[in-house]
Order: sequence, then structure tokens, then C-alpha cells
Amino acid sequence: MITEAATAPAPAPARADHEPPRPTKKRRPAWDEVPRWQIYLPLGVYLVFTLIPFYWILLFALRPAGSTSLVPWPVTFEHFEKVWTDRSFGTFFQNSVYVGLATLVMTTLVALAGGYALARFDFRIKRAFMLALLCSQFVPGALLLVPLFEIFAGLQMINSLGSVIIAETVFQLPLSMILISNFIKNVPYSLEEAAWVDGCGRFRAFRVVVLPLLRPGLIAVGSFAFVHSWNHFLFALMFLNNQEKQTIPVGLNTLMSADSVDLGALAAGGIIAAVPVVLVFAFIQKWLITGFSAGAVKG
Repeated sequence: MITEAATAPAPAPARADHEPPRPTKKRRPAWDEVPRWQIYLPLGVYLVFTLIPFYWILLFALRPAGSTSLVPWPVTFEHFEKVWTDRSFGTFFQNSVYVGLATLVMTTLVALAGGYALARFDFRIKRAFMLALLCSQFVPGALLLVPLFEIFAGLQMINSLGSVIIAETVFQLPLSMILISNFIKNVPYSLEEAAWVDGCGRFRAFRVVVLPLLRPGLIAVGSFAFVHSWNHFLFALMFLNNQEKQTIPVGLNTLMSADSVDLGALAAGGIIAAVPVVLVFAFIQKWLITGFSAGAVKG
């Protein structure tokens, strides 16, 4: 029979009076336990430095000429009317839209074909070709001006929007092709094989099965090509001599002279140039982040 003394727990050993207490390890605060002011204070300072330039450009564009007020009142749109009609910004805007959309379509189509070949086929110089694509990103666009000018002059394409479109497409293709190829690698190859078993050819299987899954990547690549061609200055400046063929970045440069600068007109032209880019990123932000994150790593 088990007695109560046998079942009782053994008493804890007495701690000596001279034994120092064990140090307790401090627990590091988690991210959500960090004081809020340590998060919002740097973000607030960054927001102020970011928004001040936008406020100044709005101030110069909306207040009357000659005014020194820090508040755009009374609001006037005379600077916008001046640059749109007198400075031919309407023509510049149309040319920029044409160049941007054409660059978007050409870059997306060629990058889609090349990215699929890099993702699905193995050939002897594949690694060397990928290395060449990566190394081409280290070449600044200014180094390409002279050879491209000679090529377009031989083809009689100087002062033509086609020369700018081809140059912008060539400049955007390496990065776009790498992003598209990495995005296609994340699509399981078994989906295409299943479509082949069902009787689809390679092209139809790609169009029906793979292409719908590439929407975020295509939007990311296309928007990046459009924004870059919209803002690029060098190619339009070098290949376009006629004012009726120039784009918005070159048009902004014409608002500045050696003697004086019309700050109101320049601010209005800058807002006109920035609005399409802001709208593009506002509408495609979700797909843009998804596309770049998915195309940056191999699945």
C-alpha cells in the first residue's frame, strides 16, 4: 500500500542566502509594440519633404503671373492655356502618347516571345545570352546616341517618331525580357502539357492557358515601358528636329531660355507631363506590384 509520505512531492532545495538572483533576459519588443512616434515621425518627415515640391509646382501653376503669395488665390488657369496653345503642348502631348503606346505594344510583344523562349527552351548559348541581357543594363543610353543616329540617318528615319519608338523599344527589351521569362517560369509547365494532351498546339496552349496567368507581368512590363518612353529626353532630342514631332520632355526644355524662365508656364507644363504617369500608376498599382514581385524571383 502506498503511503502519503511516499506520494508527496519532494521539497524544493533551499536557496542559499548568498546566492545572487539569476538575471532575467529582456524580451525585445515586437514590431507592433514599438512606440508609434518612432514609426510616424520619420514617415511624417519624409512625407513633408516629398509633398513640398508638389505644392510649389501647383502654386506656380495656379497663381497669377507676378504674384508672390504662398497660397494660390485667386486660382487661374492662364498658364495651362498658354503652354497648351501658344507653346504647342497639345501637339507634344499627342506625340508622347503615340510614342508611349507604340513602345508599350512593341516591347510587350517582343519581350513576351523572347521571354517564353528563355523560359521554356534550352539552347547552347542561353546562359551567354542572359548574361548579355544583364550586361546591357549597365550601358547608358547616351553611348547609344551616335550609332543609333548613324543607323537612322542611313534609313532616312531622322525626324520621324518611328526612330524614337524603335530606340525606346530596344532600350527597354533586355529588362522586360528577363522579367517576362522569370514570370513564365512561375507558371507550371504541367498546365501546358495538359493542354497538349487535350489536343491544343503549342501556340493555342500558350494563348489559352499561359497568357491569362501572365496578366500582372504584362501590365508591369508594359507600364514600365510606357512611363520610361514618356519621360525619356535624349532620344527625342537627338532624333527629332521638327517642332511638330517633338515630345513633352523636349517641349519642357523649350520653356527655358538662357535669359529667363517662365516659372508659371514651366510648372503648368510639368503638371501636364506628370498627370498621365500618375493616372497610370494609380490604376495599375495592384498589378504592377504583383508583376514585379513575381517576375523578380524564380518559382
